[in-house]
Amino acid sequence: MVDRIRTDVAHNARVWNHWLGGKDNYPVDRAVGDHVTALFPSIGEVARADRAFLRRAVTHLTAEAGIRQFLDIGTGLPTAENTHEVAQRIAPDARIVYVDNDPIVLAHARALLTSAPEGATSYLDADAHHPREIVRAVTGPLDLSRPVAVILLGILNFVLDTDQARSITRDLMAAMPSGSYLVITHPTLELGGEGNVDAMAFWNENATPPITARSGAEIRSFLEGLEILEPGVVSCAHWRIEADSAQPPMVAQYGAVARKP
Repeated sequence: MVDRIRTDVAHNARVWNHWLGGKDNYPVDRAVGDHVTALFPSIGEVARADRAFLRRAVTHLTAEAGIRQFLDIGTGLPTAENTHEVAQRIAPDARIVYVDNDPIVLAHARALLTSAPEGATSYLDADAHHPREIVRAVTGPLDLSRPVAVILLGILNFVLDTDQARSITRDLMAAMPSGSYLVITHPTLELGGEGNVDAMAFWNENATPPITARSGAEIRSFLEGLEILEPGVVSCAHWRIEADSAQPPMVAQYGAVARKP
């Protein structure tokens, strides 16, 4: 596993950790992350809004929809308010499977993503490009006869072919029973994100994996056949804000939650 870790090339999980104020990153990650910030100053707000969206979505699914199983693909490095922490705070018996294929994420996840005793938390070293393999591997840790929330936060943007990204969501949700949910976020050049063009070009020349932005219409196509919850496909910063919270600034990252009929 050690020889898979590249410390000379910036990697998304570690740069994202840097943007969130973490310490699990290398100088190359900080250098690339800071340059991206110079090109697109709101990227830190995007990272924080994405994380807050996760908390709100998991809270809703656990407390309101009664979901007790979560498949979180593209986990990234652990930080505050991870999926299992939010879900098990409400339902200690919740079961969570995290999926990522970065060796540093794997090491940190095994050390830090510990479950409440009533539930279960496990980690799968797998690639989001191979959804059917993921489904086979989680059959056991998760009961696929009962509803599952599939979480794809900031991961489909690393699948450069839109048809393939659409196929990934279709294959994952085809394996889930009625009453399951799909939770996604995805960067866009809409919502004020036009300035992200140069930042993404720099990223693709200096970091891994390469990234792409998509329109709201393209992102809605990932949800075909599902019932999109209100308020629809919106800036993730504006999805179901708590009633007593101030209106946060819009970020160029779409977020949505949809239910399988």
